[in-house]
Amino acid sequence: QVQLVESGGGLVQAGGSLRLSCAASGRTFSSYGMGWFRQAPGKEREFVAAISWSGGSTYYADSVKGRFTISRDNAKITVYLQMNSLKPEDTAVYYCAAAPQSRFGYSNYNREWIYGYWGQGTQVTVSS
Repeated sequence: QVQLVESGGGLVQAGGSLRLSCAASGRTFSSYGMGWFRQAPGKEREFVAAISWSGGSTYYADSVKGRFTISRDNAKITVYLQMNSLKPEDTAVYYCAAAPQSRFGYSNYNREWIYGYWGQGTQVTVSS
C-alpha cells in the first residue's frame, strides 16, 4: 500500500509560479513511477507529467512542456511539480499518482490505468 498526500496548491496570478509536493509513505517509493494529473471543472482528468523510478526519464503533456518540471527525491520519498508561467487554463485540482515500475514505460506513462495509487488532490487556481 502506498499513501500519497499532495500539498502546495493555492491561488496565483497568471505568470506566477507554484511548486506542488507529493509526499509518499508505505511500500518502497523508489520502485514506483510517479505521475501528476489534473482535472478542471467540467472536464475529464488529464495527464500532466510523469517521472520514472530513478528520475532518469521524464514526460510532459504538450500543454505544459517548457513551463512545468517534475522531479523526485527518493530519500525524502517526495515528488515535486514546479509550475512556472502559469496560465488561467492551468486551473484544476492536481493529483499525484504512483505506478509500479513494471507497468510504467514510455508507451503508457500517461495512462491512468497503470497508476494504482492516487492522492486526494490539491487545488491550483490561476487568476487572469
